[in-house]
Amino acid sequence: MTHAPSSTLFHNPATLPPPVGYSHVVQSRGGRLIHVSGQAARDADGALVGEGDFTAQLHQCFLNIQHALEAVGASMADLVKLNYFCDERVPQVDLRSVVVVRDRFVNTQRPPASSFVVVKRLVRPEWLIEIEAVAHVAAIEGSDA
Repeated sequence: MTHAPSSTLFHNPATLPPPVGYSHVVQSRGGRLIHVSGQAARDADGALVGEGDFTAQLHQCFLNIQHALEAVGASMADLVKLNYFCDERVPQVDLRSVVVVRDRFVNTQRPPASSFVVVKRLVRPEWLIEIEAVAHVAAIEGSDA
């Protein structure tokens, strides 16, 4: 089986401000659309990773997204959208680490569309960040995917 030509297009229209580390518009056609529920900094046993450490929690969230995608035959290169939910207690200076950590996992030449929301509190008080993800995998020629 071979993958069909890429059916995911990344756009940054000149009529919108220049993006910094994300794509304004991601268009997907055909293939499989994969939604990953919000991932917090918990390991496979459910234990918190990086208590009080924003960067460590961020890294674990991305690892969890990677594991989720791999479980269904996708990869981090297939990401088209990330939604970040960050606890308001995280100092502004720590937010710079988001791009640094994210860039270890995503295709920086075609970064996913992204939204970053600061919230009063996440479900568990020890969680500092939670990330949802959407990925798109191109159809495989000769399949219904």
